[in-house]
Amino acid sequence: MTERPVLGIGLMSGTSLDGMDAALVRFTGPTRAELIGFAHRPYHLEERRELEEAIERQEGGARRLAHLHARIGEWAVEAVDQVLARSGVVPSALDFIALHGQTIWHEPPVATLQLGEPAALAERFGVRVVSGFRGRDLAAGGEGAPLVPMADLLLFGAEDHGRVLLNLGGMANLTYVPRRAVEQGAVAFDTGPGMAVIDAVARRIEPALSYDVDGKLADRGEVIDAVLADCLSDSFFQQAPPKSTGRERFGAEYSARLFARAGPDAVATAVELTARTVAEAIERWTPAGCEVLASGGGCEHPVLWKSLLQRMTNAGRALRKFDQVFFAGAAKEAVAFALLGYLTVHGQPGNLPAATGARGPRVLGMVTPA
Repeated sequence: MTERPVLGIGLMSGTSLDGMDAALVRFTGPTRAELIGFAHRPYHLEERRELEEAIERQEGGARRLAHLHARIGEWAVEAVDQVLARSGVVPSALDFIALHGQTIWHEPPVATLQLGEPAALAERFGVRVVSGFRGRDLAAGGEGAPLVPMADLLLFGAEDHGRVLLNLGGMANLTYVPRRAVEQGAVAFDTGPGMAVIDAVARRIEPALSYDVDGKLADRGEVIDAVLADCLSDSFFQQAPPKSTGRERFGAEYSARLFARAGPDAVATAVELTARTVAEAIERWTPAGCEVLASGGGCEHPVLWKSLLQRMTNAGRALRKFDQVFFAGAAKEAVAFALLGYLTVHGQPGNLPAATGARGPRVLGMVTPA
């Protein structure tokens, strides 16, 4: 694979539905990436509501989905405009753009759907665009997720010891990397809800909030043990990896049921659900004692972070934030999709079969020409 410097942009919009992240990355090989610039294009209230209705209420039919596909493409254009302007880079300097799109439905092994028109980016910037990353892995018998583990393996593993890369986004997922770029022994999967359920019940308690600001709702509530026990009995948590999940399972209906049973204590209970399931997944499926690097919005929730830190400390593990070792954790997943785009344009596999369960390595995605 060429070592010529390659400049690409990764675009990521995840299950938190908070916006579109754009990372401008310089690659000098598949294990060497430098973050040049980062921008976050937030989803406004009405945009978020439209996404939630499409995902969780499945309203509007084909016409509405087609319009949303086009609009998400335009939001991606805005995110790229922002990161280029902040970095002082012209579009002609780019080798590619990698567009994850917004997941609207993910139901392995049947189907996965990400919206966002790649042609809008190709037309606006005159750059080839890689998109549709999950479908090929699904066709090969995999879950189509998680895909970030390839970046964890190639970019964020330690040189001389095992490391767990934990993402606390809308859903939580982890990757265990035995050594950087060493695939044998790597494990990756979704652990269950991260912040999606916490945020959803927070909005039910305080409709003016988009999330539990500073953890105040969790801090003033109590964990309802009976409700928590019922949540923990969900078969997903006992399922062995590879496995993936999303708002289809832990979304609006799930959150409504939790709120109906726990009321003002729903946020505290949801926080404990995330902390318990993440900690138990780490202890069950990764080697004892290895460090944990965490990224994602959940790192900024003080009650969740305190609970996880206590659990990791009791288990003899060091828990640190991703940005203590690398760059800002908010950019991590966008950088990961920039790497996947880089691999695709070089004809290299982007999935990790140990993580997705696919029959083997596959080159991911489709390329829209410049």
